[in-house]
Amino acid sequence: MIRNLMGMCAVALTAAACGGAANTGDVRVAAGEELGAAGAHAVGTDAAVAPTDTLVVYKTPTCGCCNDWVDHVKENGFAVVTQDLNDLTETKRQLRVPAGRFSCHTATVRGYTIEGHVPADLIHRLISENPRGARGLAVPGMPMGSPGMEGLFKQDYEVLLFDDDGNVQVYAER
Repeated sequence: MIRNLMGMCAVALTAAACGGAANTGDVRVAAGEELGAAGAHAVGTDAAVAPTDTLVVYKTPTCGCCNDWVDHVKENGFAVVTQDLNDLTETKRQLRVPAGRFSCHTATVRGYTIEGHVPADLIHRLISENPRGARGLAVPGMPMGSPGMEGLFKQDYEVLLFDDDGNVQVYAER
């Protein structure tokens, strides 16, 4: 049953990422929609339930560092569905990324918004900790040395935790 449920969730996530709402029984995934009881159990807040979490990544079709970040999260245990868009402004607004905290790609996982080059271990930590009121994590800009931005040097950078009201605090420093 769990395998079938996971398959239904993957179909729903894939359809939602491709621009359409999927409705597989009572599992519905689209912006602003809810998961039915079975789907919530399969991809809900209990980190031990789903063996693989799926990130839906919104990016531009030509961004190489976005593709490198996708490889990073895949290598660290996430399944990924990508949606290439020419303009991410509306997506970032709908997902409530705080103004001034934008990067080149935006992702969602388990109801959280992930903005920019956030390290996969911190996404796992966010899911595990499930902090009250948290909307997501952001690495503003494109700091050198962050996942997907590896190069000749590394900048220190902050990973920010934000809520629906736009409040921001440092979640980790790298």
